[in-house]
Amino acid sequence: MARLIKTRVELEGVTRDESTIVEAEAPHTYPAKANLKIIGREQPKIDGFERVTGRAAYTLDIHLPGMLYARVLRSPFPHARIKKIEVSQAVKLPGVRGVITYQNASKIPWLNNTSLLEPILRYAGDEVAAVAADDDYIATDALGLIEVDYEQLPFIIDPKAALGAEVPKIHREGNLVNGMARRYERGSVRSAFDAADYIVEEVFQTQSALHNCLEPHGTVASWSGDELTVWESTQSIFRVQDDLVEAFQLPRNKVRVICQYMGSGFGSKQYSGKWAILAALLARQTGRPVRLMYDRHEENLAAGNRAPTIQHLKIAAGRDGVLKAIELQAVVNIGAYGWGSALVEGPAQVMYACQNVRSEVRSVFTNTGPARSFRGPGYVEGSFALESLMDELALIIGIDPIELRLKNYATRDQRNNLPYSANHLDECYRKGAEMIGWQGRGERVGGKASKRRALGMAGQVWGGGGGPPAYAWVRINFDGSVEVITGSQDIGTGTRTVMAQIAAEELGMEPDKIVVRLGDTGNGPYDPVSWGSMTVSSVGPAVRQAAIDARNQLKDIVAGFLNKPIGSIRLKDGQIYTNGDSHLRVKTSEIVEQAGEFTIIGKGAREPNHSNVDLRTFGAQFADVEVDVTTGEVKVHKIVTVHDFGRVINRLGSQNQAEGAVVQGIGFALTEKRVIDERNGIVLNANLEDYLVPTDLDFNEIECAFIDAPDNLANSLGAKGLGEPALIPTAPAIANALRRATGTRFLSLPITRDKILERMK
Repeated sequence: MARLIKTRVELEGVTRDESTIVEAEAPHTYPAKANLKIIGREQPKIDGFERVTGRAAYTLDIHLPGMLYARVLRSPFPHARIKKIEVSQAVKLPGVRGVITYQNASKIPWLNNTSLLEPILRYAGDEVAAVAADDDYIATDALGLIEVDYEQLPFIIDPKAALGAEVPKIHREGNLVNGMARRYERGSVRSAFDAADYIVEEVFQTQSALHNCLEPHGTVASWSGDELTVWESTQSIFRVQDDLVEAFQLPRNKVRVICQYMGSGFGSKQYSGKWAILAALLARQTGRPVRLMYDRHEENLAAGNRAPTIQHLKIAAGRDGVLKAIELQAVVNIGAYGWGSALVEGPAQVMYACQNVRSEVRSVFTNTGPARSFRGPGYVEGSFALESLMDELALIIGIDPIELRLKNYATRDQRNNLPYSANHLDECYRKGAEMIGWQGRGERVGGKASKRRALGMAGQVWGGGGGPPAYAWVRINFDGSVEVITGSQDIGTGTRTVMAQIAAEELGMEPDKIVVRLGDTGNGPYDPVSWGSMTVSSVGPAVRQAAIDARNQLKDIVAGFLNKPIGSIRLKDGQIYTNGDSHLRVKTSEIVEQAGEFTIIGKGAREPNHSNVDLRTFGAQFADVEVDVTTGEVKVHKIVTVHDFGRVINRLGSQNQAEGAVVQGIGFALTEKRVIDERNGIVLNANLEDYLVPTDLDFNEIECAFIDAPDNLANSLGAKGLGEPALIPTAPAIANALRRATGTRFLSLPITRDKILERMK
């Protein structure tokens, strides 16, 4: 019988209440030493052939009969008002089929009490108009024929300056999000600082980093009467459906969103963007399908970015290194539009045991591109500051950085006073130290006196425990073939493969014999957005329960055909066995076929989270870095990353996730930064030539290790997420290595050659 259950779910540092419908009790969690055949092994992607041969259909590959191509005209100014816009010449261009401006577009609500298209433009790159034409070249030419008379308005790109009284207002409500700071305090911070033996404080700055997804943002939209179908590169087909339902005031069964394959999102594709709604508007206006895909320049202007931060961090400790107080004051630049700022204060609040903690965070609008979540939002930026200052405290006291961290080890989330369901961070420290050769660390001068080499380390805390609502079906067809059906999406992380492994484990077959159907709101049950490292821990248990349900139905049928007790039936290698009869082996397909054209459908739902524990993931990272103090050149010789995220489902996929995250962390630490001309508010490096994404030449070796200790309180798999944790400690680990190699602390990212040379003076 279906039951409504409420539970707590943590998403990217924010805890909220969720409701879910469950129809069966959750299965017992696999024991730590369970003899699992499929789960835990290295499994290549079951859709790898489709991906490498080009058969996988990404949004860019969708070609519909009569499809038009759309382009967007963007503001050349960071702040302006459209005094007049004339599109007649663009409309007359042969091949142009539709043009949309704020004058003829529906007034669709957008972020921060704005509309989809407005006469007020708030950053260089803001949408002015959109054109649909027979091909991309005609659409691009048409943009040049749109005449716009702009009134330039005063602009501001400095977030601290944006908090002043006499400055331009980006939105009517002002530049401070919600009109107030986000504050938190426990204990007595002032008294703790007064009684401390050591106090260290610094102001840290992190930059605006860009996602640069391999597949750009985009949509193909098609109407059939009053029904809208959208192919979207998205991390949440159901969230895009929500946005389109609201924008066009349609019932949910009139909107279908499809995402079969996508080339990464890193947080920037959690919501639908203006591209999706503009494509749908143009498709409705023209009566033809429309494709609107961003080019690389637009990706770097309008697809979103990691929010820059300014963090004044202060920590106090006793002579023994035990923390007495942590205080953080931060300003977060969320650009012209945003959903609020990520929890940059998260690490300061939960990473270490400390009774006295205070934080104050101001999220600020500026005339810059829109901030969006970016892999480990808030915790990446906050960990750079906290782990750098912890390293500095260790140097001042004269204590090993690992020993300092172990002295302040947290076994519970002090914000809600709940114990962690599992925490093996201490094992991550020890294992990583052994792998990197931490003993006897310190400056190691190379062959030339100008080159200095040292080790650095940092720790990490994150969510990833997942939770409901999440649902799945497992279908056994009358020929014995198996399908897993979910409403999730594979954002490039290998979701299809992991879900096939989970079902295969319960059904006694190989993963490549299972077809996983996902990424379609019209063909699968609801599943949540793929964010917060929560897909495996949310959808995975639902798939397992659905597989168990389907297996039990199959065993019941088999028992009837063979006249055997249901408890004696076993499934293995696609065949059916019975206990005590080694000669009786029947193919599953033979039994199912005898039942006629009957389909078994197993249903599963993610069980609620335990209310008396806090679900977290932990990790530690070690960096072996060399710097040439005469040129400022940095060489990352090796990164060791060790993580505790419960049971490992696919060891190969987990390693790939960790390595990819580390590479992004290296870019964040050393090379990546959006550069804006302060004089005119224009982005100067909106491309992949001047925006420096790291390549294989920027590092030597990444070595991954996992604790692989199932978290029996997390869910029926004992598994949590890894997508984001391996990025969080990379920058501080590298920065701490550079501090020991050069003797100077680097307070802003990225740590570029000019900064190194300047500090070395």
